[in-house]
Amino acid sequence: MGVRMIYPVLLPHLRTTYDLDLTTSGFLLTVLFLAYAIGQLPSGMLADRIGEQLILTLSMLMSAVTLTLVVSASSPGVLFAATALFGFGAALYAVARYTIIPQLYPDNIGTANGVTAASQDAGQSVLPPLAGLIAASFIWQLGFAFTIPLFLLMAVVLWRIVPHQPSMSKDSADTLSFEGARYMSLVLRQPAVVYPTSVLILGLCIWQAFTSFYPTYLVEVKGLSTTVAGIMFGLFFALGILIKPLSGGAYDRIGIRHSLMIVASGPVIAFISLPLFDGFWALVIITVFVSTLLGFATITEPYLLETLPDDVRGTGFGILRTIAFMIGALSPVFFGGAADRGFFDEAFVVLAAVAGTMVLLAIRIPEK
Repeated sequence: MGVRMIYPVLLPHLRTTYDLDLTTSGFLLTVLFLAYAIGQLPSGMLADRIGEQLILTLSMLMSAVTLTLVVSASSPGVLFAATALFGFGAALYAVARYTIIPQLYPDNIGTANGVTAASQDAGQSVLPPLAGLIAASFIWQLGFAFTIPLFLLMAVVLWRIVPHQPSMSKDSADTLSFEGARYMSLVLRQPAVVYPTSVLILGLCIWQAFTSFYPTYLVEVKGLSTTVAGIMFGLFFALGILIKPLSGGAYDRIGIRHSLMIVASGPVIAFISLPLFDGFWALVIITVFVSTLLGFATITEPYLLETLPDDVRGTGFGILRTIAFMIGALSPVFFGGAADRGFFDEAFVVLAAVAGTMVLLAIRIPEK
């Protein structure tokens, strides 16, 4: 997951190498996130049918191969295609890592989910600034390439360590029949599914727009160096290592409504303040406030996992994440288009309004 966030840090290098404007750069990131969205459903369906061990290992192997294509891309078209394949490969990991949690930690699903999500932020806090440093010191391709051996290593580790889980009954997990599709439709139309999924969608729209362009914004508007911008970007994810376990634990203790209202309030303050301050330490404080957003998925996802029936948990969760990530994937291209037209600051104010909407929707979610 951390390698996805290398893209925003290396975006200035990609723009120079392939002569991309901000709109096209935003579209590249939209392609990455859209492919990631499309891969959610296959991940969930395959987790239901053949178990998580094989899917997690396959994701590591596919990521290593597709990153090799990214670093050797000879044209923008090849870069876009390889990026899409990498996004799909990463998505195979996304759902399976969560669907195994209720089986292993049924009594502490929020906390376990928070720890799992925090490990993602550990990668996202370390890998992007490291990639930026490597790219600045050598060539940008090495900013991606150094992770390829890590993917291959983790394929071996996951295959050996992840317990083999028996697959669900094919009949109970079959959503391709009319009755299966009708059953799934009834499940997904529950208010306890619709409202948290809406919050998840809005949170992803903010997260994908912000993470796609925050380093570029810090460099081109706030005047920071690419190295400092990369460190600031890493700080955002490093805070997630703390925030995600705390938000998951808060979900276990105080429920979804109050915990969501807390994590969504920080971005409202931060995005309104961001255009008004330029100093380094002011930007650090703003980054801290934005980082509370990182808890939104840690709260909504365990709620959804508990709400969905066991027999369609993987498939249903995959459908919801596919819908959420596909909609969220559109935000970088719109955000980049606004930035190209001189509305970089105003785009962040719009994100503040979206975060405020998350707070309003949180009130409507039924408490379990």
